[in-house]
Amino acid sequence: MRLDRRSFVRTTAAVGAVGSAATAGCLSALGDQPDGVVLSPPDNYDDLREMDVPYPIHGDDLPDATVSDPLRDEEVSTRGFVGERHVLMTFIFTDCTGACPALESSLLQVQADAAENGYGDEIALVAVTFDPEHDTAEVLREYGENRGVDYDADNWYFLRPENGEMAREVVEGEFGQHYSRNDPDAMMKYDHLPLILLANKDGRVERAYANEPPSPNVVIDDVREVVGGY
Repeated sequence: MRLDRRSFVRTTAAVGAVGSAATAGCLSALGDQPDGVVLSPPDNYDDLREMDVPYPIHGDDLPDATVSDPLRDEEVSTRGFVGERHVLMTFIFTDCTGACPALESSLLQVQADAAENGYGDEIALVAVTFDPEHDTAEVLREYGENRGVDYDADNWYFLRPENGEMAREVVEGEFGQHYSRNDPDAMMKYDHLPLILLANKDGRVERAYANEPPSPNVVIDDVREVVGGY
């Protein structure tokens, strides 16, 4: 079923209210709602502010980094979508057998939901690799095809820093996504903390799903509420 814009806004407002109450909680008890966001602060918002976590959280500006998308053969700015599209982004490496498939699943299910409900041109789905040595254009393309990425939707972006040093600067330095290289004989090449960021089309972070992969249904509900809020 394809919703028209007015029906979609009404539906997402109702669904988002339930999802937000179940997963994000009420407004921050100590602080006010930040400007420029649709979603209410998460339950642990004040704690995150006090902890000064390295990644951007609710109400922060989405960091600005320009990285190559080898499948599009162009440079993409993470803030280049401001004014045009909301952004859902994560950080992965294609050899990952841990959290990465679950992180990508959230982006993939949002892509499918966007196609079904007619907001595909309002969302950019961005996956940044921190293993550019292995994750070449060919590897990323095949990986996406195997995972079910719909490249024809024109809203999926695989970003590949030029080298390991740039990957560190972008992924860890700009976005606060920690990762470390394991010994060659380890089961996985990298250890990393899962992170997905949802930013609205004004470039403000609505959600940081950190430390463990979120339920795709939670992410879909949040994305729908943000899209409906515009």
